[in-house]
Amino acid sequence: MRALLFAGQGSQRQGMGAEVLDAFPEHCALADDILGLSIRELCLHGGDRLRLTRYAQPALFTVHALTYLAGREEQREPDVVAGHSLGEFNALMVAGVLDFAGGLRLVAERGRLMGEADGGAMAAVLGAGLTGVERTLAASGRTDVEVANDNSATQVVISGTAAGVSAVTALLTAGDPAIRCVPLPVSAAFHSREMAPAARAFAAVLAGTPLAPPRLPVISNVTARPYPPGEPVAALLGRQIRSRVRWTETMEHLLDSGVDEVTEIGRGRTLTGFWREAAATRRAPAAPGRATPASAPAVPAPAVPGRATPAPAVAAPAVPGRATPAPAVPAAPTAPVASAVPAASTAPAEPAGSGLGSARFREVYRSRYAYAAGSMFQGIASTDLVVRMAGAGLFGFFGTGGLPLSGIRAALDDIGRRLPPGAPYGMNLLHDMTDSVGERATVDLFLRYGVRYVEAAAFTRVTAPLVLYRAKGAHRDPGGRPVAVNQVLAKVSRPEVARQFLAPPPPELLDRLRAEGALTAEEAAAAAALPVASDLCVESDSGGHTDGGVALALLPTFVRLRDRAAAAADGEPVRVGAAGGIGTPEAAAACFLLGADFVLTGSVNQCSPQAGTSDAVKDLLAGLDVQDVTYAPAGDLFELGSRVQVVRRGTLFPARANQLYELYRRHARLEDIDARTLATLERGCFGRPLAEVWDRTARHYRDTGRPEIVHDAERDPKRRMALVFKWYFAESSRAALAGAKENSANFQVHCGPAMGAFNRLVEGTALESWRRRDVDAIADLLMTGAAEVLAAAR
Repeated sequence: MRALLFAGQGSQRQGMGAEVLDAFPEHCALADDILGLSIRELCLHGGDRLRLTRYAQPALFTVHALTYLAGREEQREPDVVAGHSLGEFNALMVAGVLDFAGGLRLVAERGRLMGEADGGAMAAVLGAGLTGVERTLAASGRTDVEVANDNSATQVVISGTAAGVSAVTALLTAGDPAIRCVPLPVSAAFHSREMAPAARAFAAVLAGTPLAPPRLPVISNVTARPYPPGEPVAALLGRQIRSRVRWTETMEHLLDSGVDEVTEIGRGRTLTGFWREAAATRRAPAAPGRATPASAPAVPAPAVPGRATPAPAVAAPAVPGRATPAPAVPAAPTAPVASAVPAASTAPAEPAGSGLGSARFREVYRSRYAYAAGSMFQGIASTDLVVRMAGAGLFGFFGTGGLPLSGIRAALDDIGRRLPPGAPYGMNLLHDMTDSVGERATVDLFLRYGVRYVEAAAFTRVTAPLVLYRAKGAHRDPGGRPVAVNQVLAKVSRPEVARQFLAPPPPELLDRLRAEGALTAEEAAAAAALPVASDLCVESDSGGHTDGGVALALLPTFVRLRDRAAAAADGEPVRVGAAGGIGTPEAAAACFLLGADFVLTGSVNQCSPQAGTSDAVKDLLAGLDVQDVTYAPAGDLFELGSRVQVVRRGTLFPARANQLYELYRRHARLEDIDARTLATLERGCFGRPLAEVWDRTARHYRDTGRPEIVHDAERDPKRRMALVFKWYFAESSRAALAGAKENSANFQVHCGPAMGAFNRLVEGTALESWRRRDVDAIADLLMTGAAEVLAAAR
C-alpha cells in the first residue's frame, strides 16, 4: 500500500513551483482571481511575504496541488492520503472532498484568520519525546502551554504564551542536557487553545462550504484516523486549527494499515523522515556492528508553521541518466542506485589496478582498490554516492560539512536502510574551531550508529571529540597488541599537524575522557599506544580548503614522517595516501610511484550522477579545463583569510569574494565603506540592501539558538561586517546547490584542476557526458588506467 503525504507550512521558499506553475495556466488564473494577486509572482518572487501566514498558506496549497496534478499520470493512485496541518487540505483535494478552487478559498481564509492571531510562541523540543514533554508540562503546573505537534518519537512542538513556552523549555533543558529546544519563528501559538477564536471563525466558513465525502481514506490530524464515513468532514476539519497535530499516531496508523511506501509532496523530506523513524521502531535489531535506527532515530527539521525545511524536494521528476533517490520504503531496499550496480560479492576478483597501493588498506576498507571517494560538503558526497560505491565493492565518505546534526542523522538512516548490514562506508568529521559542542555531538552520533570509518578534515590540532571517536572500543588482542575498532583517515597538508596524528592521543585528553566516563580505563590504555590516525591522507592542491601544497613535495615528506613514527610504535603502522589533483590515470600512478598506500578523489566525483549538487553545476563542471579554477576567501574562516579553490569560469564569485575580503581587511565597519561601493555590493553580490542582509543574518542566529553571536556583533562593528559579508558566501553555496540559474553569476563551486584534467581525458568517449560518469566508473577508469601506465613504464 502507498500513502501520499503533503507537507505543511514551513516548507515555503521563494522560487517554489517554478517547474509546475507554467504548466497549469488555467489553475494559476483561477488562483489570481481568488487571491486578488499573481500567484506566480508570489511563489517565485514573494520574498518576505512568504514568511506571513496569510500568503504562505495559499501559496503552498497551490504549489502542492499543482505538483500532485503534474505527477498524477505517472503514479498510481495512492491507497491513503494525509497532510501535516495545512497539508491536510491538499489531502482532502486528492480525495475529492473539495476541488482546487474550493480548497484554495478555504486555505486563503484559514491563512487570514491564523495570520490575524497575535502573541504567543512555539518551540520544537528535540530528544524528550511526548511522554517526557507531557510529564514536564504537568509538573510545571502551567496551563498556558500545550503540545501542538506530536511529530515523532524524538520531536515534539509546544505552543502557548511566550512566558509559558520560555519557562517550560528552561525546565526541559535543565533536566536533561541531551534535550534541545529550538524557538520557532512564528507570530502566534498555532494548534493551541490560543487559536480558539480563529477556529470558531473558520468553522463558520466551513459550514457554508459544500464538502463531498472522501473517495479515499484521509487521515485527520485531530484523530490520527480516517475521516469517518457518513459523518460531515467539516466537524473534524473545523477543530484542526486549535487541536494537536497527531503525526506520530498517524504514521503508526499507516503502518498498522499495511502501508509500506510513502511519497511526500513538499520541499523537504521532513515527513519522510518521520515515517522512517516510526517504521524503524518496528524493525528487528540490527546485526552487530550496524547502527540500529530505532535506537538513534533521525530528527528531521521541525514541521511547524513558519519553519523552513532545508532538504531537497522528494517528488522531483527523474532525470534520464541520473540516479533517483530511493522511495521511502522502510522494508526491502529497492533504490535504483543500489540495484543498478553489482553487489560487492559479485565484483571481479582481481580487476586491473587492484594490486596497486596497500593490500592492508583494501582489507580494512573492504575495497577492491586502494582508492576512496572523499567527502564533499553539504552532502555533495551524497548517500547515493556512498551506496553506489559500496555496491560496486568500493569505498566512499559522506560529506557532512555544513549540515545540521539532524541532516547527518537522516543521512545515516538512509545509508543504513539501503546498504546490507556491515557494508563499509565512511562519514566526514569536519573540524570547526568555534563549535566544539557540535563536534562532540557529531562524534556521539557516529558512535551510536556504529560508524567505523571517519574522514577527519580541517583539523589543526587533535581534539577531545576526535580522540573519543578513535579510542572508543580500543583494546588489546590476546597477543597484547593494541587494536582500534574505529578508523580515522586524517586529511592533512602540514607536517606539524601530521605529527600529531601519527602520535598517540595527548594523555591529558585521554585522562579527561576517562574521568567523565566517556572512555573505560581499558579503552584509554589501549588508545595511548595507538596513533590518532589509522590513515594519513596528504591533501595537496585540491578543491575547497587547501594550503596549495604540491604532492611531489608533500607525499615523500609525510611517508618519511610515518616511517620514523612507525619505528617507535607498538601497533599497526599508519597508511599514507594522497589527494588533490587526481583526475587522470597518470596522476594516480604518480602517487603510487611516490609511495602512496592509497589515493582519494574529490573534484571528479562532483560531476557524477550521484553527486548531491545541481545539474546546473554539473553542466558547468563538465565544461571546465585545467586553468578554470582559482583561489577565493573561505566563508567559514573568512576573518582568518583562509582560502578555498573554486571554479572561476562562468561565475563572478571569486572576484566578488576577494573584493569582500579586501573591504573587510581595510575597514573597521560597514559605515566606513564609500556609498558607491556599498551600492555596487547591494546590486551585485547581495541583491538586496545590506540592512536586510543583517536582519536575515541576525534572525538566522537567533532562530538556531545562538543569540550571543548577534549580541557580540551588535557591540563590535567589525564582527557585524564579517557576518554580513559571510552571508554572501552561504547564499552563493545555496544557489549553486539548488541550481538557481537566476543567481548563477554568484555560484560558489569548490573544485580543483583535476576536474579539467578528467574532462580532457574523457573527451570524445561515453564519459564525456556527466550523466554517464557514475562514481564507480570514474574509479575503474582511474585505477585500471594507472595500472596500465605503471605496467608500460616497467
